[in-house]
Amino acid sequence: MRMETILFSHCRRYPDKEALILGDRRVTYREFGDRVTSIAKALIARGIKPGDRVVLYLPNCIEFAEGMFGVLAAGAIAVPVTTRLTLSELTFFCNDCDAKVVVCDSERADAIAQDIVGKRTGMLGFSIGGAFGGLEDFATLRLENDWPLPSLPLAQDEAAILYTSGTTGQPKGVVITHANLLIQHGFMNGCEWGIGADDRYLVVTPMAHRAGMGRLVNSTMLGGTLCIIPQFDAEEIISTIEREKITVFGMVPTVCRMLMPAIESHPERCYSLRRIAVTGEAFPVALKKRLIAALPDARLVSFFGMTEAGGVTYLSHEEQFTHPEAVGRPSPGVEVRIVSDAGKDVALGEVGELLVRTGAPGAVTVMKEYFNRPEQTAAALRDGWFYTGDMAREDADGYIYIADRKKDMIVSGGFNVYSKEVEQVISEVAGVRDAAVVGIPDDMYGEAVVAFVERSSEGQSPDEKAIVEHCRIKIAGYKKPRHVFFIETLPRNATGKVVKHLLVKDAITALTRSA
Repeated sequence: MRMETILFSHCRRYPDKEALILGDRRVTYREFGDRVTSIAKALIARGIKPGDRVVLYLPNCIEFAEGMFGVLAAGAIAVPVTTRLTLSELTFFCNDCDAKVVVCDSERADAIAQDIVGKRTGMLGFSIGGAFGGLEDFATLRLENDWPLPSLPLAQDEAAILYTSGTTGQPKGVVITHANLLIQHGFMNGCEWGIGADDRYLVVTPMAHRAGMGRLVNSTMLGGTLCIIPQFDAEEIISTIEREKITVFGMVPTVCRMLMPAIESHPERCYSLRRIAVTGEAFPVALKKRLIAALPDARLVSFFGMTEAGGVTYLSHEEQFTHPEAVGRPSPGVEVRIVSDAGKDVALGEVGELLVRTGAPGAVTVMKEYFNRPEQTAAALRDGWFYTGDMAREDADGYIYIADRKKDMIVSGGFNVYSKEVEQVISEVAGVRDAAVVGIPDDMYGEAVVAFVERSSEGQSPDEKAIVEHCRIKIAGYKKPRHVFFIETLPRNATGKVVKHLLVKDAITALTRSA
């Protein structure tokens, strides 16, 4: 079962129903299906074959939805990349997946034409809003004719490659199948959350990320209407909820914090909301209580998941308050184990690594593989189980509690930041001998990125400004350190590993004193 076939079914069932809305732009299911078909035919006519990779480096927009489903209808694989990532990061992704096409917005067209498309033989480039810098206008990627889309091989089940960094700092492409997205965001979310064709969905977080893509797939697979917010703007979000009578809203806790003043000032503007899905860092109980006090008719659901495994556990509305520290119980159909370093199941209540399984990799919700990384795939997927790298425990009622991350990861504003990646970028700065990056609690973003830097005894002596500026150029803004501390020697244990919990303590102490 493929996603575009379900979309085309909705186009026949609800031809005049609004499928996509962005501001004053409204696209019906008939129009959506026609554009997707036309884009797919144009890609095929230009030589794109099943399994080829097409990078979508776009902000939240209608063209993102059209482009993604057009790519799928051609049998190709979509590679969504948020525009919060830098051109350096985008270049890596294009090279790593051997992309045949890149689609971007006009703001970045000149640089992409010169630094990416111009340096890759045979690569096609398109920009939204016109031809720029040698890239063709995305609007020309249309082919209107009567020949049907060709049948696709059953073995071609890959839908998307979503890049995530790892403990090595090297981004990995997570291969997500049609089944992964359909089962998770169509069937499972539909059943467990009670959402469907009558709902009007709002997407605020980047559609290129799994959470934002979830709202796109929720809506299009269930036959609903998706309202798109291009970038965070509290008033625009509240106005859209009120004007479009939004019923389903997905967000991370940081977005909730930023919206609360507006919601509490005029809760009547948001009374259409009936289901609010939250993911990302832990959802603070005090914040939940404020939200429910303002919107008593809305029902919360929070879920714990990851790019590689989709949603693993969830908490219902009532459980938000009876088990506020838990990440929930496993979703129906999701098997979990908690194991020791030796791979043995730990006793109930003890901490071990969380493992997840939902049938064969790629068949249900767990990824198919890491793209072109057989060794890392073999390490992560063993006997059908995905080793999450999260340390957890389970209570007698089946609730899962995350104790720690085996992976060296920070969650800031709902975005994953891998310490090793930031450390490697900081180490490129002249005069840096070594660096360690940690996350500390932050009232707005959940965690803030903090760097501890050892200066070398020779050559230049970098300051905080130089380090932050280098990070701004090389990696996404949410990854760069909020604070930089210079240290004579990083604390290490007997094996030479940096003892990061000591750095967290030092950072909190220093920032508290300076407050």
